[in-house]
Amino acid sequence: MTTFKNRTDLTLEAQEMLIRGEPNKKDFDGIVSHVRKEGKLNITHVEITNNAGAEKIGKPIGNYITIEVGNSELKNNEDYVHARSALATELKNIIPDMENKTILIIGLGNWNVTPDALGPKVVSKLAITRHILEYFPDEREKNLNPVCALAPGVLGITGIETAEIIKGVADHVKPDIIIAIDALASMRTDRVNKTVQLCDTGIAPGSGVGNKRKELSKQTLGVPVYAIGVPTVVDAITMANETIDSMIREFKKENESSGNIYTFIKDIDPQDKQELISKVFQPGDDNMIVTPRGIDEAITVMSKLIADSLNVMIHHKNYNYLQQTYLM
Repeated sequence: MTTFKNRTDLTLEAQEMLIRGEPNKKDFDGIVSHVRKEGKLNITHVEITNNAGAEKIGKPIGNYITIEVGNSELKNNEDYVHARSALATELKNIIPDMENKTILIIGLGNWNVTPDALGPKVVSKLAITRHILEYFPDEREKNLNPVCALAPGVLGITGIETAEIIKGVADHVKPDIIIAIDALASMRTDRVNKTVQLCDTGIAPGSGVGNKRKELSKQTLGVPVYAIGVPTVVDAITMANETIDSMIREFKKENESSGNIYTFIKDIDPQDKQELISKVFQPGDDNMIVTPRGIDEAITVMSKLIADSLNVMIHHKNYNYLQQTYLM
């Protein structure tokens, strides 16, 4: 029988699964993390420092920052501004000095599929300046950072590997920094469209839906690659598996002396759990991906949040000027 494995792109969740598997162990070699709360936001830093940590957690060596904004709608202006400020600050922390550097921002994903349209939507809201500096020399006096962007589509639309398109553009533009934005997968529904992950290790397009393509990283593109992702989907089997595990944990937590039901829950065999899940899902359902009903609004809000944060971070000295002159 195939063993179910929870599918997630969030390093925070990979760490949670690691801790759950070894609850009596507090420290893991090569993994350093800390959590802090800023108002309504939960911000988690996970640093993988060596190969042992990378192997344990299943992620490359590097830094991972997760910001849980809590409310994907962010209709309250105060909440939105706070989330934007926190995201811009964390971006500054993970990306080194960008002054006078050419920045290429990549919006990964399929603009025809709403849960996968995050990247292209972010690109459409960015303050793009590279062409302004080239065709309007007087603007150079305002010390604008040169920013260019690309939404390369997906293999099924273009017939070209995404990494090949980006490599071709990067070789011509010669950016100093590449920032890739993509939709991710979570194993928890309460983090979908409510979480932003930043990392300095690059990204593998399509990994969120189990369609992993060639990675975008410093090793493949020759320049530092940073990634911004938002989980927009949950794998159906992962959701079922996590639901059963959560139920078991809650029963144990509530009352360990609750009689027969606790005895049954406590002693449930992992193989029995897998068989139970197999009965729920029909053949072929292992590729089912679930997304919330309000995905359209969530993608609109989260793409605006990421784009605004990038604009504030990159153009902090000229953001108001750009907003008045070039941004709608």
